Amino acid sequence: MAKAAGIDIALVNGTGPNGRVVMSDVQNAIETGVVAIETGGGSVTGASGTGVTGDQNGFARFFPAFEDVNLTNIKKITAARLTESKQTVPHFYLSVDVRMDALSALRAQLNEGLQKAGGKISVNDFVVSASAKALLAVPEVNASWMGDKIRRYKKADVAVAVQTPQGLMVPVVRGACGLGLSGISGEVKALAGKAKEGKLAPADMIGGTFTISNLGMFGVKNFAAIVNPPQAAILAVGAARVEVVKKEDGTGYEEASVMNVTLSCDHRVIDGADGATWLGAFKGFMEDPVTMLL
Repeated sequence: MAKAAGIDIALVNGTGPNGRVVMSDVQNAIETGVVAIETGGGSVTGASGTGVTGDQNGFARFFPAFEDVNLTNIKKITAARLTESKQTVPHFYLSVDVRMDALSALRAQLNEGLQKAGGKISVNDFVVSASAKALLAVPEVNASWMGDKIRRYKKADVAVAVQTPQGLMVPVVRGACGLGLSGISGEVKALAGKAKEGKLAPADMIGGTFTISNLGMFGVKNFAAIVNPPQAAILAVGAARVEVVKKEDGTGYEEASVMNVTLSCDHRVIDGADGATWLGAFKGFMEDPVTMLL
């Protein structure tokens, strides 16, 4: 009856058991119309045929007051790309713990020397550098799925995810494999600043052969990121934490600073052994960071 009369039955006031809508309720709605329901997302109307604003299923009355937030263009693009990635890219995930003691000591030493010039190297700068060098060492990961072939890149352009008021942006540090730590630091700071000011140009975000998403500054221990097509992999970086670990010489235990990273891979491009080899190379650079300077 409601359908024939063009009435959304969810808007009909039910007088049956437990508020159930019965035939007489629909007949009454046909004769008297349906009263508009005020919701946090706008008014909802029914029998007059005016349609529904902000509540196409008529369920808003069952929820607390709410506010609808309009999507920015960046949010729309991100949602579309990540949905496509999850639906079409066969993901698999590899995690490893990285000891950070040697890197922390080297970072402190470098920053002491850079202090007078006002510079500072972050842990993320080391992550970008180690990733770029590992991509050159294991080119199977520095690649893209092209449908009928796999494209492997000769250089590593590393994209770095940056959260902004407009949404998630991923500017690219081009030629990261050929930059020193200071060069990477300068590029990342400049791109992040442009991103937060909404001044990134399309050329700043197009391309990239690999992406890094770092949530360590939020205290996140570990997570798995979604691959950013046509790239074949993305590295999720967690926070460093103190753990008790066995000494390398096997004589006992000691405290160590440990950071978890997870590599998300496109299985069409990267096999498990290739992903594990890349993580091993990355771990090697991070745990013996002087090798990044060679």
